[in-house]
Amino acid sequence: MSRSRTTDSKPIPSVWAREQRRADQPALSRDAIVREAIAMLDADGVEALSMRKLGARLNAGATSLYRHVATKDELMELAVDEVTAEVHVPPADRPDWREAVTEAAQSFRRTALRHPWLPLVLGQAGLAYLGPNYMNFSERLAALFTAAGFPEPSRAIETVFSYVMGMSSAEAAWLTTVARSGETEADLIARLMPAAQRAAAGHSHLAIPHAEVEEATTDPAALRDMKFAYGLDVVLDGLALRLPKG
Repeated sequence: MSRSRTTDSKPIPSVWAREQRRADQPALSRDAIVREAIAMLDADGVEALSMRKLGARLNAGATSLYRHVATKDELMELAVDEVTAEVHVPPADRPDWREAVTEAAQSFRRTALRHPWLPLVLGQAGLAYLGPNYMNFSERLAALFTAAGFPEPSRAIETVFSYVMGMSSAEAAWLTTVARSGETEADLIARLMPAAQRAAAGHSHLAIPHAEVEEATTDPAALRDMKFAYGLDVVLDGLALRLPKG
């Protein structure tokens, strides 16, 4: 009598849960596929990436790609793991935990702005991130927050990186808009600012301070840096209150 397959026997839906097939095309490796996929994601985003388009870029048919990567979801897992290696997390023995967390958060933000698709993909449910770079990133974060004394380090990590990913996602979307406009960020803001000021007229609490208008139209990157740092400090101020006293 045959036995039906139980849920527990189903394979984990992750590229990291199965062995990599041996390449029968030496010129087409999984690493090469992932590098080209990341270049396409950086240029055009998740929706523009397909196995067919990727195959065309690599002068290989989709069938050849499937010998190395079974699905687009697997390809996204590999891409996430590759770029996660760019994020620097300081060692856990840093004397100032806030400084170390800030350094890690800023490094993630810089990585997300280089790869604007990253926060979006990380925020999607259903993808298992088990790759070596992502696990190393997670382990180093856990060690940092544990050394800081947080009784529930995973909760602290989720709090900080929910803020970081949200801000990075919004910032990356804005910079994508700037790039598509063909203008510099300062020029685009200067063109849009009069409409924003007219819309705020008559709303005393929405008036844009002159100093912010000046900075937004002369050094918008510095203004974005300041806003990110302000919000991160607020989050860390709140977390500091959760540390055990003494």
